[in-house]
Amino acid sequence: MKVFIDGMTCNHCKIRVEKALAEIEGIKRAVVNLEGGFAVVETEKDIPVEVLKEVIENTGYTFVRIEN
Repeated sequence: MKVFIDGMTCNHCKIRVEKALAEIEGIKRAVVNLEGGFAVVETEKDIPVEVLKEVIENTGYTFVRIEN
């Protein structure tokens, strides 16, 4: 799935978001595309949107939407 995120501007942002998403139980891999403003997330199970939103916003960025 693609998780669109606002506020990421540099490689440090990329690393912070990837690390935060990877710590969620059920996420196998998260790779941020800075230019596109999204993360590609591979999961082992369904992750509630509320969980993704909370983790992203607690990291200091703005959750926008998810595309499957």
